[in-house]
Amino acid sequence: MRFERRAGILLHPTSLPGKFGIGDLGYEAYNFVNFLESAGQKLWQVFPLGPTGYGDSPYQCFSAFAGNHYILSPEKLKECGLLSENDLLNLPSFDRLKIDFGNVIEFKTSLNNKAFNNFKLNKHGLEKEYSGFVENNHEWLDDFCFFMAIKDHHKGIE
Repeated sequence: MRFERRAGILLHPTSLPGKFGIGDLGYEAYNFVNFLESAGQKLWQVFPLGPTGYGDSPYQCFSAFAGNHYILSPEKLKECGLLSENDLLNLPSFDRLKIDFGNVIEFKTSLNNKAFNNFKLNKHGLEKEYSGFVENNHEWLDDFCFFMAIKDHHKGIE
């Protein structure tokens, strides 16, 4: 078998620029993909994208299936109607050269909680996608949610 040679880049989305403390899967990720294409690159290899645990390492994930909610794009959540313009005002001052995951996690968690509460109140036309996701992933999703709920109840203690 002969395979076409390809070149690409290894970069975790958190390393992309962003005004929310870390890079995410929003507009900067799209810009990065467009840049890769214009540079003749064929691959964007990422580190694991699961929910990180102690040390915030992508290799210390709580699940091989669940996604890392810290790389959700607040701008994309606003675009879906799950966050408002006011939710994205008065952002904390994040260092552009060094990530403080403690502050990022606190900030992103508060935004994601607002988005989730808005989803619960008014599904924003996403109920079909949500129900489909739950149905298609029930084999791991229930146990993962149960595990994370227990972890949260015990304040993250291992």
